[in-house]
Amino acid sequence: MGNLSVDGLANMVEQDEIDTVVVAFTDHYGRSMGKRFDAGFFMEEGLTHGTHACDYLLTVDMNMDPVDGYTFANWSTGYGDVHMVPDINTLRLAAWTERTAMVQCDVVDQGTHELVSVAPRTILRHQVDRAADHGLRANAASELEFFIYEDDYRSAHKANHSGLTPAGWYVEDYHLLQTARVEPLVGAARRALGRSGIPVENSKGEAATGQHELNVRYAEVLTMADRHVVMKQCIKELADQGGQSVTFMAKPHADAPGNSCHIHMSLVDASGQNAFVDSAGNKTETFRWFLGGWMAHVNDVMAFYAPTINSYKRYAAGSWAPTRVAWSTDNRTAGFRVVGHGQSTRIECRIPGGDVNPYLVYAAALASGIDGIEQHIEPPPEFEGDVYNAHDVEHVPTTLRDAVAHMDNSAMAREVFGDDVVDHYAHFYGTEITGFDAAVTDWEKQRYFEQI
Repeated sequence: MGNLSVDGLANMVEQDEIDTVVVAFTDHYGRSMGKRFDAGFFMEEGLTHGTHACDYLLTVDMNMDPVDGYTFANWSTGYGDVHMVPDINTLRLAAWTERTAMVQCDVVDQGTHELVSVAPRTILRHQVDRAADHGLRANAASELEFFIYEDDYRSAHKANHSGLTPAGWYVEDYHLLQTARVEPLVGAARRALGRSGIPVENSKGEAATGQHELNVRYAEVLTMADRHVVMKQCIKELADQGGQSVTFMAKPHADAPGNSCHIHMSLVDASGQNAFVDSAGNKTETFRWFLGGWMAHVNDVMAFYAPTINSYKRYAAGSWAPTRVAWSTDNRTAGFRVVGHGQSTRIECRIPGGDVNPYLVYAAALASGIDGIEQHIEPPPEFEGDVYNAHDVEHVPTTLRDAVAHMDNSAMAREVFGDDVVDHYAHFYGTEITGFDAAVTDWEKQRYFEQI
C-alpha cells in the first residue's frame, strides 16, 4: 500500500487520481530539493529522462546563497546543471497532500553520466556497495524526535523563533493523555506515511514539553534513509497545513533535552541471517569488529553525526544524549547501546541528533563499521554503570570546529569517502562555522549591551 509501480502510477494518472509528481533529492542539510511535475508530463518525459537542477544546490548555504571555494561548482564554472535520475524503487504516494506521488532521485553528472560523488545519496550508495563486497547488507532504522509548537511557521519566523507555545504543558514521555492532544498532527502523520508505503511502528511523547518521536519500520539502509527524508517532509508539511510548526534542530531549548536521531543497524549475510549472532545466539566476530570500527571512528565522522553549530549543545550529562564513546547492553547513558536478541540483535548509536542528513549519517556508520571488519578492530570492554560519570572514557567532540578538523585530517575518512568528498564537506561545515563566528547572538546582546 502506498508504494507505486510504474504501471500503478500510470493507471492512477489515467484515472485522474494523481496529477502531480514530486521529484526530489536532498542537499547537504538533508532538505528536500526538486520540482513538482505535471503527472502526465512525468510519465511522458520525466520517468525516462529525469530532469535537471542547478549544481549550485550542492554548494549553497542555508539561505540559498552560493558559497565560494568549492571545486565541484562555482562562479568560474558557471553553475551549470546536474541530472536528477528518478529511482523508481522509491516511487510512492505522497498521501499527506492531495493527488500527489513522490520519487527520490540520484544526482548524476550530465557529462560523464556518473553519480555525483559529493551528493549525499551517492555517498551512502558507495558504502552499501562496499558492504556488498563483503557479502553483507545493512538494515537500519531511525528514531526521529521533534518538537511541536502551536505557532505556525510564519508566526514563529516573525517572533525570531522566541516565546513559542509548545503543543503541551508538561513533560509527556510515554503519556497517553498528553499525546492524544497532538493526534491531529502526529496521528495524521502515522496514517499518511502508512498510505505512502512507509510502514509505521509507533509514535510517543518524549522527554521534554511538546517533544515527540515517530518510528517507522526498519529497512535496508538506503531504503531507510529515503524513508527518513520522506518522514520529515511529511511531518513538516502536515504541521504547516494545520497552522503549527515543528523543529528537528538538535537543541532548540537550553533548559530541555534535545532532539535525538538514534540509529539502529545490523548486518545480514548472504544466507539472510543476522551476521551479528551465530546459530546459538552468541555474538560473532563480525559484531565485535563492526562495533569496534564504529566506535573507533567516531571522531573521524562526527561532523556527519552532528552537522550544525547547535548539534553540540545537545551533549550534556543527564540529558539522555551521550557524552562519551562507550558501549553497553541496554544502557541509555552509553553512546552505543546493544539491544535485541537473536535475529533482532542490533547496535543503537545514540550520538546523532535530529538535525542529521540520513544519507550521511548512515554512510558514516556503515563506513566505520566495515572498516572495523576489514581491520579487525576490537571494541573496548563493555561498560557497566553510568557512562556520564566515566571520566576516563573518551568524550565525543564538543564543537563542530573540532569535528571538522578531525574529519579533514582523517586518513580513514579520506580513504573510504575520497578526498573530493572530505574536502567538499570540510568546506561546507567550515562555512557554517564562519557564519556563526560572524553573527551577533541574542546571548551577547543580553549580556553585554548595557553592563559592559
